Amino acid sequence: MLVIAKEPVPGRVKTRLTPPFTPVEAAEIAEAALADTLHTLLRVPATRRVLVLDGRPGPWLPPGWTVVEQCDGGLDQRIAAAFAGCTGPTLLVGMDTPQLTPELLAPATGPDSWPPGRAWLGPAEDGGFWALGLAEPRPDLVLGVPMSTPHTGRDQRLRLLARGLSVRELPPLRDVDTADDAAEVAGLHPDGRFAAAWGRLARPTRQPVEAGPAAGGRGR
Repeated sequence: MLVIAKEPVPGRVKTRLTPPFTPVEAAEIAEAALADTLHTLLRVPATRRVLVLDGRPGPWLPPGWTVVEQCDGGLDQRIAAAFAGCTGPTLLVGMDTPQLTPELLAPATGPDSWPPGRAWLGPAEDGGFWALGLAEPRPDLVLGVPMSTPHTGRDQRLRLLARGLSVRELPPLRDVDTADDAAEVAGLHPDGRFAAAWGRLARPTRQPVEAGPAAGGRGR
């Protein structure tokens, strides 16, 4: 099991939440989303759990995870490198879907989920993907796929099919990128850390704040 994520540092994560939130508040929301994801995946069958992290671990990291540093390069290169460090069937998810549950991943985590040549893709509502599973974690299955576009999910699926893989889909999920996304996702998983952070920070009387240049570009 792989999770690819950024350390929740103000100005480097969830920059599309600023405004209406401050960079510090956006980082709190990102931290809650990441913590929910990591804790949920502790309840999913896996022989090894690896957090591929851009940054340093913090108190949000639960026991049971091995942390490795992300490589440099584009997102396709970083995902490919994460898979390259694995052997056997591997499932990767990001930090933007705190509504994730073990049940949503069940089709890809059962004893019969990984025949040779199988791939799993979790499409995101924005056109990307929230999960990618590979029976054989080969970097060439990801390298060169355009990332962070409205067609990333489609392009990744086409790459897998072009390599002769049998692609199965997980349920589509909504990524948390904007305040509207966050509000909807918090409602879907009201008992988690993410919903608690959202409820604390999303005041009805909130006024937009002036946002300076984002330190990390468009946040993911």
